[in-house]
Amino acid sequence: MKLNSYLMFDGNCEEAMNYYKDIFDGEFVTLMRYKDGPPEYSSPSNENQIMHATLQFKGVELLASDAMMAPVTKGNNNYLSVSVDNEDEALAIFNGLADGGNIEMPFEEVFWGGKFGSLIDKFGVQWMVSAEHATEKA
Repeated sequence: MKLNSYLMFDGNCEEAMNYYKDIFDGEFVTLMRYKDGPPEYSSPSNENQIMHATLQFKGVELLASDAMMAPVTKGNNNYLSVSVDNEDEALAIFNGLADGGNIEMPFEEVFWGGKFGSLIDKFGVQWMVSAEHATEKA
């Protein structure tokens, strides 16, 4: 079984996915525009928008597209949760996503161990970033 997060954007999917590509050092496996799909899905207003994108990084796939018809309604009912073993890498991801966004909870030590922070990025996507508690060597 596999669980993927699929993000819908209102015309700025390519910009958002390139932003995430840089932060996570990923690569596009798929980047299809509406004009590359069946003609009934393409119109002059959406032909260069993203019909489907798959971004891969470190065993993760992030899927996304620009909404075909209805405008996107940004909600508060989901987050993308990223867990990273390396604290420095987790902080870099958090800071990258926070650039231009809104930090809800700073990336800092938490009572359950490790470090954690949450934010809404500049595209309205909600993120949780975690780093496992570093065990000290005796």
